[in-house]
Amino acid sequence: MRRRTIGLDALDELVEEPQRSTTTTAPRTEFDFELPRGYVDSDGVLHRHGRMRLATARDELRPQIDVRVKENPGYLSVVLLSQVITELGTVGDVHVGVVEQMYATDIAFLQDFYRRINSEGHTRAGVSCPSCGTAFEVDLAGGRLGES
Repeated sequence: MRRRTIGLDALDELVEEPQRSTTTTAPRTEFDFELPRGYVDSDGVLHRHGRMRLATARDELRPQIDVRVKENPGYLSVVLLSQVITELGTVGDVHVGVVEQMYATDIAFLQDFYRRINSEGHTRAGVSCPSCGTAFEVDLAGGRLGES
């Protein structure tokens, strides 16, 4: 078997979409969000509403070879978020420069939102009330920014 090394940019050439006929509905892959503070663009326009898509394996691998991430691992979330945010108000292209200019509050919100949509169903746990014994589920990720 012969091996060859390819870059992440060439992965699209190797993958062909199989033709499938499905009768079930496709799973939800994009989720709306509302930023706590909002992104202010260079014209002073505030953008709060956006959409984020589910991350792919490639989305999580690509930042690992980014020079900025290698120099500063904290930059990983900026690169990753710029790949999965599909809409932000009327901003035409959400890129690294846009995410860099966001308030820290909004970055923390987006990191939490990313974690929630990409681990859907895995942060819930069944618990019961110690007083009355009523069983219910809780989201271990918390319901609002800063909860855990």
